[in-house]
Amino acid sequence: MTEPVDYVAPDGPSLVDSLFTGVHQRQNFCRMHELFPHSHLSPSPTPHAVTAGDTIELPNSFGYESEQLNTEAFLVDTGTSALAVMHDGELRYERYETTGGAGVPWLSMSVAKSFVATLVGIAVDEGLIASIDEPIDIYVPEVIGSAYEGVRIKDLLQMSSGAAWNEIYADPDSDVARLGRAFRGEGTLADLVRGIKPSTEPGTVNLYNSAETQALGFLVSGATGQSLTSYMQTKLWDPLGMNHDAYWVVDPEGVEMAFGGLNATALDYARLGELYRLGGQWQGKQIVSSHWVQAATTPDAPHLMPNRPDDPDFGLGYGYQWWIPGGDEGEFMAIGVYNQLIYVNPTRKTVAVKLSANPTYGLTEDEADNQELASIEMFRAIAARL
Repeated sequence: MTEPVDYVAPDGPSLVDSLFTGVHQRQNFCRMHELFPHSHLSPSPTPHAVTAGDTIELPNSFGYESEQLNTEAFLVDTGTSALAVMHDGELRYERYETTGGAGVPWLSMSVAKSFVATLVGIAVDEGLIASIDEPIDIYVPEVIGSAYEGVRIKDLLQMSSGAAWNEIYADPDSDVARLGRAFRGEGTLADLVRGIKPSTEPGTVNLYNSAETQALGFLVSGATGQSLTSYMQTKLWDPLGMNHDAYWVVDPEGVEMAFGGLNATALDYARLGELYRLGGQWQGKQIVSSHWVQAATTPDAPHLMPNRPDDPDFGLGYGYQWWIPGGDEGEFMAIGVYNQLIYVNPTRKTVAVKLSANPTYGLTEDEADNQELASIEMFRAIAARL
């Protein structure tokens, strides 16, 4: 197991400098709204109460490749702060450790991407975006002159814009590192997006790129005439009956860090998974169209499929900012660095959330450090019990 170390000092710059270095972040990811400028989402005026079902026991172990991993050790080693499992709408398991808690807002990292894509879908449903086959610059003048000018909204949703990008977390000179430094006020998100250059033909190569989601955040604002926070409050947060305050970390211009800056509680994250499990319907109301949910969680081109020859190591497919594992149970996931995860298995009527501060995440590109594929197998073992 990973030996505990001292928490990093609770201030923004030290947090940014210490990411992907092995330093524990458990005292930081629970209090980003105290460390950084942010916008605020209020609890829904009609909160949704989760029904508690019979508590399940977690499997003692689960298989990953040729190994059997001890579940408890895995949860500890990956710095799990929250684990929640829902089955057919009932809460069947809930656990909080270290600095996690039922009312603690935890940093989403890239789990935020699935929320942003959902807001794009709602704007399409409302006719505020005519079609995702339109070029994004119709709505987002910030991208004119960048790799995104003339590129379809759909290609950004599918991380297939053709933009040049380096998302290696341990590389301090990578593109994603520059994006992350906006957390500490070094430049604006709009300036960073404007500077991105093209590399390949749009719609042909899936290259994970957090700036795509940032451009989609600009799209939501440009199409709706509202901030990302305001539109999310009225169209998603309130209708889903979210129980707790949530926060978006913002840049010096007050723009939400759409690529990963959401902070919310485990069960409020789970409600997004439940919304998708239910085909976009919630409490008798269609929040986002069933057509969008189906398209968002279904790869529709060869370069997006699971288990592609060009991606032998990770092997997950991609939809509209959702990851799709191979298999026949229709699973899909929101995945963020440091092991933030929403797992949805419609066949087994299961939604699970894991919030974490895995100290080895990003030290290398290896699964042994990052533990994302192993997390999927843990969720599958849990779902099999339901």
